[in-house]
Amino acid sequence: MSDSGDATDLDPSPAHPWLLLIHQLPPKPDYLRVKIRRRLQRLGAVPLRSSVYVLPAGDEAREDFEWLLEEIRAEGGEAMLCEAAFIAGISDEEVRAMFLSQNALDGAAEASGLPERVEPGRTWVTRQGVHIDRMASAWLIRRFVDPKARFKFVTPSRYRPEQGELRFDMASAEFTHEGELCTFQVIARRFGVGDPAVEAIGEVVRDIDCKDSKYGRAEVAGVTALIRSIADQPVSDEERIVRAAPIFDGLLTHFGSRRR
Repeated sequence: MSDSGDATDLDPSPAHPWLLLIHQLPPKPDYLRVKIRRRLQRLGAVPLRSSVYVLPAGDEAREDFEWLLEEIRAEGGEAMLCEAAFIAGISDEEVRAMFLSQNALDGAAEASGLPERVEPGRTWVTRQGVHIDRMASAWLIRRFVDPKARFKFVTPSRYRPEQGELRFDMASAEFTHEGELCTFQVIARRFGVGDPAVEAIGEVVRDIDCKDSKYGRAEVAGVTALIRSIADQPVSDEERIVRAAPIFDGLLTHFGSRRR
């Protein structure tokens, strides 16, 4: 059994070029979803949908998926493994592009043993109609991860991934909710943004996004009103991000000063 995406062969046989792992996890325990997602990442598998992952067909990939299938079933989930050839909706080249994008990112992080890093100026893709988690995540990306980031806003049902793109807060994204963490919190952790003020912002964002009071931050009501005032305006998603940035800059200063 292999836990490395390095062995992934991107030139699978033509008859049934791909292996698909289709699974469904029980709602509890919360850690299981994160655990399985990380295992899939270590295998180099690429998500086609939130519960459908793909590897190029091969004996090693089959063994990896079979081990994981048994692990999912042992935890009370359901899983199936099948060979597939894509006929419509997505092409082999598009799937290969997804592998090149994700495995380059994951491989660099694993090889260095450091938090993930990206080359400046990547294209970051998310859903149209950005609200709290996507506005905050865009601010976090430009402030701490990729200062030259370019954002692309898509309709998920019409979107086809392009090589080099990184997705966030959408189905099959490289960065999205994990367990009880919102996308902002996941990005901060994956890129090693350890500033306590950023952690506090993440708690505010998470409670607004998930519509509960897990952290009970007093700032939630005020930030909700400010974000809603931006979302209610007839402006583009890029403009929403620009207008929201001062809110998060202010929160960074606010939470930073409280720790002095």
